Amino acid sequence: MDDILIEGTERAPKVAFEFSANKFAISGESYPEDVTAFYGELIGNLEAHFDSLEGQSVTFSFELIYFNSSTAKVMMRLFEMLDECAENNDVSIVWKYEEDDDNMQELGEEFSEDLENASFKLEEIPIS
Repeated sequence: MDDILIEGTERAPKVAFEFSANKFAISGESYPEDVTAFYGELIGNLEAHFDSLEGQSVTFSFELIYFNSSTAKVMMRLFEMLDECAENNDVSIVWKYEEDDDNMQELGEEFSEDLENASFKLEEIPIS
């Protein structure tokens, strides 16, 4: 599968999916006008890729400043997929948040509570 790089905009996050290296990242803000149109194909590609993996190492990094409730549903689906992938693979999830952003820290903690197989790390980013 070809790697995917989508530059972030005012409303949509930067997406960097390196399928060949099993490294995936979403960063920025996420409140696109049509969440399904933005994330639909991305989720489909991830699902197909994860289904083909066995005994691999996968890293998924989230560094979001803000996301809306529609994106939250996508995030829940992503965490489910990552946890399922971790049944047969070594999956590491990194949730990055700015040091003064208690809300984003709490959201990361909430997402991590449902994980049974994937490893999860909260990473505080110092504000310069």
